[in-house]
Parts: sequence; C-alpha cells; structure tokens
Amino acid sequence: MTPSCLARAVRFVAGLPFLLVGLAPLAAQAERMPKEDVVDVPAVGEGLCLHNLFQSHMVLQRDRPIGIWGHAAPGEEVSVTFGDARASATAAADRSWRVELPARPASSAPATITVAGKDTTLVLDDVLVGDVWLLGGQSNMEFPLDRVDNGQLEIVSARYDELRILTVPAQDGPAPQTGFPRLHEWSDWFGRHYRKGDWDVCSPEIARELSAIGYVFARRIHMATRIPIGVIDLSRGGTTVETWTPDAVVRGMDMPEVAALVADWDARVAAWDPQADLQKRIADHERRVAQRKEQGQEIPADWVRPDDLRPGPAVDQNRPGNCFAAMVRPLAGLPVKGAVFHQGYNNALGGITSAAMYQRLLTTMIGAWREAFGDPEMPFGIISLCTDGDPQTRDNYCEKMLDAGILIREAQHRTFLELTAAGDRNVGFASSYDQRRSWYHPQQKIPVGERISRWALATQYGFERQIRWTPPRITEMQVEDGRIVLRFDRAVAPPDNKAAIEGFAIAGEDRRFHPADVEWFVKGHDDRNRPQIDRAALVLQSPMVPAPIHFRYAWGRNPMGNLQSADHNDLPLATQRSDDWPMEDVPLGVLGGETLENGQLSRGQRGKILQALRQQDLERRLAEARALLEEHGRLEGSGGR
Repeated sequence: MTPSCLARAVRFVAGLPFLLVGLAPLAAQAERMPKEDVVDVPAVGEGLCLHNLFQSHMVLQRDRPIGIWGHAAPGEEVSVTFGDARASATAAADRSWRVELPARPASSAPATITVAGKDTTLVLDDVLVGDVWLLGGQSNMEFPLDRVDNGQLEIVSARYDELRILTVPAQDGPAPQTGFPRLHEWSDWFGRHYRKGDWDVCSPEIARELSAIGYVFARRIHMATRIPIGVIDLSRGGTTVETWTPDAVVRGMDMPEVAALVADWDARVAAWDPQADLQKRIADHERRVAQRKEQGQEIPADWVRPDDLRPGPAVDQNRPGNCFAAMVRPLAGLPVKGAVFHQGYNNALGGITSAAMYQRLLTTMIGAWREAFGDPEMPFGIISLCTDGDPQTRDNYCEKMLDAGILIREAQHRTFLELTAAGDRNVGFASSYDQRRSWYHPQQKIPVGERISRWALATQYGFERQIRWTPPRITEMQVEDGRIVLRFDRAVAPPDNKAAIEGFAIAGEDRRFHPADVEWFVKGHDDRNRPQIDRAALVLQSPMVPAPIHFRYAWGRNPMGNLQSADHNDLPLATQRSDDWPMEDVPLGVLGGETLENGQLSRGQRGKILQALRQQDLERRLAEARALLEEHGRLEGSGGR
C-alpha cells in the first residue's frame, strides 16, 4: 500500500471505532509518513490524459460553452462525448488538445463524459452541471472547517451529494503552470497531510478539510438554489495580493510604490547565491551537531547534512505573480460562476508602503482574474481583513489606531465602493472585523461564510427582494456647532438597541482623535414635546474635541464598533473615515518634519507616535475621571437628589 493510499484508508476508517484496533499498526505507519508531499497523479500524465480539472464527481459550469482539454500523442485524434454532444480535436506537437462542447443548463442528473483516443478510452462518471465558485486568498480563507467554532456541527451535517469540492495544491515559481498534481500535501501548521487535487462529493469526511468560509458559502447557495455547486479552493496561507496578480500586469502598473516593490524583488533574485546559501546551511548544521555532541545528546535521525541548492527568492510564494502563475494559471480558461477572496494579513506586514498600493493592486488583481477565466463581468466577492491583536477599548483607543492593517481593511471597502460607483454590478463586499478574536486566525468563520453568501444569493440568484447584503452606507456628513452629523441610507443601531453606539472617533485640526459620544439625531418634537428620533442619522461629539472636522469608524485592528443595519440583518458598518491624513501625521506634528525612510516608519518614529497616542488616551481618561468626580461631588452636595 502506498503512503498516500494508506493515508486515505486511515482517514476513511477514522469514524469507525470498531475497526481502529485492527488498524492501529496502519495508523502508526501513517503517522510516520514523510513530510514531503506524496504524489498520486502528476500534473501531466503519459499517453492520453485529461487535465486534472476534469474528473469523475466534478461540476461543470452551466450556461457556458464547456471546454475540455488534456494531452495525447502528437497527431492523435481525440473525441469527447457528453450526452448527445460530441467534439474532436487533434493533439498538437506539444501533446496538447482541447475541445469545446455546447453549453448546458444546470442538471442534478449524474452524467458521463467519454474521452476516446487511438487506443485508450477515459470515462468520467457522476458529472453534474451547475455553478462553480473559486475561493482565493490566504490562510483565513484556507482555514479548514474542522478548526473553527461550531465546525463539528457543520461537519456532521455536511451531506450534500450535489455539492462538490476541489482543493488545488500549492505550487511554486514564476513559470506559468498548465496543470496541477493530485497529491497529499504536508501542512507544517497542522502537522498532517491534506488531500488536494481531487474532486470529491461533499461528505463529513471531505468537508472537514475544506475552507470553512468556502464550505458555508457553497452550502448556503446550494440550499437556496438546489442546483449543483462546485467549489475550487486555491487559497494559500501567508500570501500577498501582488503574488495573486500576473507579474507582467504588476510591472505595468504606473505607481512608484509598485515599481519599488518589483525592483526590490528583482534585486533579491539577482543577488541570490545558491552555493553561498548551501555553505551557510552546512556550517549551521555542523555547529548544531557539535553543540549536541558537547552536551552528550543524541543526534536526531532527521538532522541530515544539507547538499541541495535552493532556488531562493525566485520561487518565493510572495514574489509578484508567482501564485498567479503557479495556482491560478493552471485553471485559466475554465468557465466559472465567480470568486470570493479573503486576504490582507501579509500586506499589512508591509506597513505604510504596502497599504498605499493595496487598493490599486486589488483592483488590478480582480481584472486579471476576470480575464483569466474569460469573463470581464465575473462576480467577485471581497471579504475584508479579519481581526488581530488585543481588543480596542475606550482606554487604549488612540494607541490602537496605529496599525497598517486598518488601512488594508479600508482599502478593501474602498475598492468595492469605487468599482460599484464605476458601474460594476458584480462586485461584492462583506466585513469580518466584528467576528472578533485576538488571534490572527479568528475561528469564527461560519458567520463570515454566511455573510458573503448573502451577496451571491441577492445578486446572482434572484433573491434581492428577500435578502439585504450591502453594509449601511453614509450618505451625508455635516459639521456644525462642535459636532458631526452623519446620515445613512437606512436605520442603524447596535445589536442591543439600548446599548451605547461605539467605534466612532472624531478629531479637529490637530488630528488628535478621541472616541465620540454618539446619539441618534433628533429631528424635532411632537405635540407633547417628546423627541422625534431619526434612526438613520447620528450625532458625534466629544468634550475632548471642541471643533471636530473629521471622523473615523472601527479604526483599529481589533476594533471597537457595534453599529449595524437595524433591519434584523447583522451587516456592520464598514471600516472607514472622512479624512485622508497619512498614518505618520496623526496626531499632527509628532515627527516634527522627519522624513520616512523608503516610505516606512522607523522603529524610533513609530515609538514617538505611540507615545503621543498613549498620552492622548491618558489625558482623556483623566478628564473623564475629573468629570465623574465633579458629578459625584454635585450629587453629594445635593443630598443625592
């Protein structure tokens, strides 16, 4: 039994306790499987073969011409039959062939595709026709269902025969790939192999390894539409938006920050010396071995003296264009319904410079994906960056405003707004910051999957009358009499409509933000002098900011913010602001005219700004304490009346 087949067997019987005793030796053997990826099926096989996209149990996109392709001997005639449709092609000198069959409507009836060559016939069984959705982004999209809150409840009920799942394995390098292998891919993070590259029918055992957000998104669409849904997960942990964009497209962007990014990568690739790297690793290895011997410790068996030449930054997963070339390009030309993208953490690590170019890169990436899949109007849903770090409170509010991740989240919302304003009717958006955790992998993924499914169901499946998906939108801002008045496109409220509204901050010309006290706008009084409340308008003010001119909302990496639609939908107001002040100039004058090195804050400059922000928090807390003591004194002086 091969290691990969053994792993499948062990996972299959994991839910059968009465067999586990007899299979204990097999389970132990599986645990000793090598960490390297175990290949079952290569990207391109010998003789007549199909691209690994085309397998039994797959879903083909409805209402679009069906392209099917693969390899055969040069000059070999290949015919493909699907139902009553048939097409043929002759393999080219590079062995490639492709046919196109007529579009078909959605169908839950399992069908067969037959591919016949000179001496070989391939048969794909149980093929359905429905909608195919792509999942893109980094680890928070990749995060599997069995690792999230309430995931087990989803897993035990994940029995949807018409929901089909394919997870694309990670591949490296800048060279455009035409296919992908089918394998068991090792995960250092979870310490186990994950089966990738195979189309599978949704079951508890299969769903547990799928993206939690992707599973819930697909499950909800299938439940509502009852048509087959295929989901292809090509997300990859630790990746940036520029790696998911074609290299040539990134290089063609007219933006100084992007040009500097490309130049930096080019310099790193050019400077790489594989021999010097090998010698350094050998020296490190020998030093570690010597230390173990001096301590009288045994040398671990897997401590092998390095002898390989590594490719270096040329194949780094975050080099611009690399993930597009290695993971998106192999799927190019496949008709799909749309894509959902959840990413941003690694771009936030790039600080001010990365945040400055994120919106342009994301917009460009969306266009590149639409081109790759042959649909300039392909639906594309954006899920904003999730939370990370200690929660923002009134006590540390200002300090928590210094974080480039907030700018990434703002850029994601602005991308949605600007594409929509330009007439794009197929771009979606969902916030995730309200699903809070201090870990950068918040495990509240199920509500996020449900939220982005609202967009798809309303805009792509005819449920716009029943489902609201757009977040509340600020339609007007007025500055008057020491306060800011915001008007919305609908009524808004915190989840508990008797709770205080949190998350807004206001600032004056000195750019010193402080949390705002928020009340609904009073538009008048009735004939009994009772206030008439406008719940689609808010008034922001603060005794710390006598002359406010701008506001910010949910401006923290793990932000305060509890405002949402007041129509029984948990659609939060997105992270946003009315100012355009650079992060290094808030509050004003702290750096005293110091320039930034390569557009980034130095450690010392960041420390100065943090100190100023902490001082703001302290001053506000002291002022609030004095006000409380004065109020208490007045109450004491009046006998508590």
